Amino acid sequence: MALLTWIRRPFARRLIVAGSLVVAASVLAMAAGGIWVTTQSQGHVYAVSTVPAAPVALVLGTEVYDDGTPSPFLEARLELARQLFTDGKVKAILVSGDHRVWEYNEPGAMFAWLVAHGVPSRSIALDHAGFDTYDSCARAKEVFGVTSLTVVTQSYHIDRAVAVCRALGLDANGVGDDSVRAPHWNYWYNTAARERPAAVKALLDVVSGRDPVFLGPRETSVDDAVRS
Repeated sequence: MALLTWIRRPFARRLIVAGSLVVAASVLAMAAGGIWVTTQSQGHVYAVSTVPAAPVALVLGTEVYDDGTPSPFLEARLELARQLFTDGKVKAILVSGDHRVWEYNEPGAMFAWLVAHGVPSRSIALDHAGFDTYDSCARAKEVFGVTSLTVVTQSYHIDRAVAVCRALGLDANGVGDDSVRAPHWNYWYNTAARERPAAVKALLDVVSGRDPVFLGPRETSVDDAVRS
């Protein structure tokens, strides 16, 4: 009875209506984000064996351990990029990740892994300000002068990554990794669950046309790597 009495109060009714509107808006936003991602990426996600050739593979960064070694998720991405390079599907690899503080260096760890696994250092370029997917795609175009690329990440993330890159004017295809799904299923599904709100943020980033956190001057390291 106390609950019914509270609900009948004008303030409570307004609060319930406002809460319902927020929930409805959130559902619509996530639906719009999902539709946008699917539409932008459709027909542009491939396996390593079938992806069209491109000058550059863009490897998106993720967790690096305290000792500087890539996490299994990042190592799987790097292995795909190595395969693309070895198979002649790309001429250079751009590793893009978080190096916001000196002690944590995703691009440096990615570079070291690729060199240790047979990719010539001259064929690798480093982006130290790829703080999120949007920044990595935007900087690939605006800072490194890339126009066509193959983006590499996990399969739950690849549609959004391709969608963002293509919306920013890049001729982008993608290759997604599934190899770590089974051995790391709990982390995989927890991370994959974040894709719905992440798609909304990606759509807002693209619509706003925001600059990356760090834009910076034009760099020629990708040009040099492609020519090497």
